[in-house]
Amino acid sequence: MSIENQRRVDSPYGARSTAGEIAASHDLKGRVALVTGGYSGIGLETVRALAGAGAKVLVPARDSAKAEAALAGLGQVETLALDLSDPASAAACAQAVRARTDVIDYLICNAGIMACPEQRTAQGRELQFATNHLGHFALANALSDLMTRPGARLVALSSVAHMIAPANLDDPDFVKTPYDKWQAYGRSKSANALFALGFNARHAARGVEAFSVHPGGIMTALQRDMDEAEMRAMGWIREDGSLHPVFKSVEEGAATTVWAALSPLLTGRGGAYCEDCNIAEPAQERGWSGVRPYAVDPDAAEGLWALSERLLNP
Repeated sequence: MSIENQRRVDSPYGARSTAGEIAASHDLKGRVALVTGGYSGIGLETVRALAGAGAKVLVPARDSAKAEAALAGLGQVETLALDLSDPASAAACAQAVRARTDVIDYLICNAGIMACPEQRTAQGRELQFATNHLGHFALANALSDLMTRPGARLVALSSVAHMIAPANLDDPDFVKTPYDKWQAYGRSKSANALFALGFNARHAARGVEAFSVHPGGIMTALQRDMDEAEMRAMGWIREDGSLHPVFKSVEEGAATTVWAALSPLLTGRGGAYCEDCNIAEPAQERGWSGVRPYAVDPDAAEGLWALSERLLNP
């Protein structure tokens, strides 16, 4: 997949469709999904939709008690411990997953952090890159051999914020340049898109496809490191205190994730970047829709893959 292949399909869903609406047309009994961060925000709605359609859902979570409380009563849903910023935790989580299931049909890399103050992991990695990309890279690769059934898919949550910056393969941890929280977030979201592209390249031949998605603007705990003044300055909150109308509900925000995991229209289109329940078109020079060429560049995906392996296996 490259920028030339970012062509829309005839999807019956759109920007205001909901995750539940999409999942309701599928019978997921006997299917197994894994959703990181699936206990709050759009992750929780993703779990609700998949479990409501009959799937068993595994939810790795940093806060197990909070996760169990949020997920109570949703059906076949189980929690596991995971700190995405810690490679050892990702490895332990993968082992715990193997103790619960021998197959994964939908591996959804949903968890993430945004625009946080500069922080480093114990390994010296910049926290947004480590959490949003490296943790998912480690977990998904440790579980990829469980994705054995026809139609198995990986969905990586990217963002329109990929337009802020491409993945930086030369200075991923802001060692050579001053830290900027939005540059760091943008880089990590470009990395998420490239990871899906690289994963797809390695597994499509055996029927496992991967997609990245921009879920839309949704007001959730993802904004925990932003204050109201900053959100007003960015135009997210208007003068009367209301949200900008471009923002989606959490039910709408989870829709593209569920669509990318389940839609038969995407078969054979692995590696695509999606938004509003469709494949995104190439971005125009101005504006905040579509996908930039660098986020669906196969060469960049291979470069990021090699870098990620080196960082996780020094």
